[in-house]
Amino acid sequence: MTDGTASKLPLDSEVAIVTGAGVKTGSIIARTLAAAGAAVVVNYRNAAAGARQTVEDIKAAGGRALAVQCDVTVQDDVHRLVATTVDAFGGPGILVNNANIRSFRPLLELTVAEWRATLGPTLDGTFFCSQSVAPHMQARGKGTIVNIGGASGHSARANRTHVSAAKAGLAGMTIALARELAPHGITVNNIVPGKIDTGSVGSSGLPVRREAIPTGRAASPQEIANLVLFLCGDGCRQMTGQMLHVNGGTFMTIA
Repeated sequence: MTDGTASKLPLDSEVAIVTGAGVKTGSIIARTLAAAGAAVVVNYRNAAAGARQTVEDIKAAGGRALAVQCDVTVQDDVHRLVATTVDAFGGPGILVNNANIRSFRPLLELTVAEWRATLGPTLDGTFFCSQSVAPHMQARGKGTIVNIGGASGHSARANRTHVSAAKAGLAGMTIALARELAPHGITVNNIVPGKIDTGSVGSSGLPVRREAIPTGRAASPQEIANLVLFLCGDGCRQMTGQMLHVNGGTFMTIA
């Protein structure tokens, strides 16, 4: 700044919780929100080393962050996650529901345990976290909830019955939450990634078939994080209840 004052970052004074943020796209989302000025709670279940590294990198860049272990499918764990956030930084104004489990499994091989393990983080986790942060957002008259969905919930995929059910349910939860929370100034949107390029393989663990994507490439984790940042900013308060597809034109709809 020419007047000698520090420039204000877009998310200064904001507090964000990002679930499943120890590794991959969740970590990039946490770093991006922190770089924009938010104090970020990096939630993880098992990825302790990745969560610690994410926090260390945020702090080294001058940001504020805290790693909190929590299984989002356990309601008491989620209450502890939010209470820890409040104690450390204040009431959360941003929630990114990123925690999920995905796998390929034919219907006849799908076990009850795998079915529940897949639906749990996406549906129970989003419900518990959203319910727990909503009072803090309502108190300040503003909030942002971003759900990270998946293309399986919007188009048919073989061997993905459990994942499709979870992501389709998340889409339904998104629009219901958006309608209910809109009068409180809280937006709720669902980012729906297609293939995400995390290296030589996609998020499914299989090689990315770039020839099947009209743009010729998978999305980068940073592109997903950039959209999260956009939704959290003051310039996007009228967008709520939307499915935002990031798939290079693989799936398109006018509905």
